[in-house]
Amino acid sequence: MQRRSAFKPNRGLPSTSESRARAIAGDPADQPVELRIEKLVYGGEGLAHHQGATVFVPYVLPGEQVTAEPIEQKRKFVRARLKQVLEPSPQRIAARCPHFGVCGGCDYQQIPYEAQLGYKAEILRETLRRLGKIDWSSHIKTHASQPWGYRNRAQWKIRPPASSASGGASSSSFPKTLGIGYFRANSTQLCAVHDCPILAPVLLKTLLALREALASGSLPRELREIEAFTPETPYGNDARVLLTATFAGFPSRATEYAAKFREVLPELESLLFHDPTRDRMELFGPGFIEFSLGEYRYRVGHFSFFQVNRFLAADLAREVAGTDGGELALDLFAGVGLFTIPLAKHFQRAIAVESNPAAARDLEANARGHGSIEIRTAEVEEFLRRFKGTADLVVLDPPRAGLPPGAAQRLAQIAPKRITYVSCEPPTLARDLAVLVGAGYEINSLHLFDLFPETFHMETAAQLSRTR
Repeated sequence: MQRRSAFKPNRGLPSTSESRARAIAGDPADQPVELRIEKLVYGGEGLAHHQGATVFVPYVLPGEQVTAEPIEQKRKFVRARLKQVLEPSPQRIAARCPHFGVCGGCDYQQIPYEAQLGYKAEILRETLRRLGKIDWSSHIKTHASQPWGYRNRAQWKIRPPASSASGGASSSSFPKTLGIGYFRANSTQLCAVHDCPILAPVLLKTLLALREALASGSLPRELREIEAFTPETPYGNDARVLLTATFAGFPSRATEYAAKFREVLPELESLLFHDPTRDRMELFGPGFIEFSLGEYRYRVGHFSFFQVNRFLAADLAREVAGTDGGELALDLFAGVGLFTIPLAKHFQRAIAVESNPAAARDLEANARGHGSIEIRTAEVEEFLRRFKGTADLVVLDPPRAGLPPGAAQRLAQIAPKRITYVSCEPPTLARDLAVLVGAGYEINSLHLFDLFPETFHMETAAQLSRTR
């Protein structure tokens, strides 16, 4: 039986300066309004209407009657902060995380997991129709994750406990103690946390150990961010950690502090200190971490990207690579080779294109012994402009911005037999698919991989074939 909850969150609070500006302008933005939530939309909010304006409210479900306080008003829409749920949906449950509603990390903890999957499929279908004019009435195959303990990567902000919205103390007045956590929703203020149930167990253990060390003042006070990655498997073993520590001013006793990190974190395998203001780095360890994913082995370095869901990454790679082979596959935005390596099993040749030099180095190491793989360290648009010939399959896994201008049209000119487009951003997926469909491709299947439970984010794999 699901737990019901009354919910009075604190999301998107306007700053003092914003409130003062509204008072001066005579803006009644802080007057609560009563709304009926019509549906969920991409971005983690519910949509309602009030006096001719579209209103977006977080932490709600369709059908709920709520009161909300406007915090941002534009000509055609209003963003509001949820004040109270007057008539909760029968689906509403209590959030598992004590920081939900303040921390900006999660959006859907008020929704049972199975319902989250259904809402995401509806949102994907509507986004394709509204932005891409793609009316996909066929089935969207949904790949569910474990809803908790899934994240193998985390980025934690470090600030003074009472830091300002601008981000903390100056380099000449570092605080003695620091808090660790995530930014508050729609803010650069720290939400210090003592729990995060979406983290893999070793990352949660890492977070709590860092929290204690920061509170005791035993870590460098110049710390401003820590990024952690683990190859911990779904079965809980292989609990090692790769850590990148970012500073506002490089610490003077780096070796001593590196030893302290290792004392605090016995699972630490590789540690990188980075001061971006001076472009200074110092490495303590191999600079990467190696792990097995399904039948393949990968290495991932400090500045390389890898999918964050430890339960679904192998399934995603299998689905994208497929089992149909051919002469040539192109893997564009290849990263460290998550898709390239299994593609090489089915194709005579695979060309992997990656612009990030750090990821390309990992890709080169991962490709050894896996057939004929050519690696091009280049921007995708440059590679496509120079590429001659065609391909049996092109795999696309671009960043949130989607394909660069002209890339979809150029792909249509190259005319591969099949295209698999992996996207973490439905609006840009809709835009790019519209171009490909208009150029003679049809969508054969849509897969929704829920790599980000409890959040509005989703991963989509669209499989297309050429019709003319």
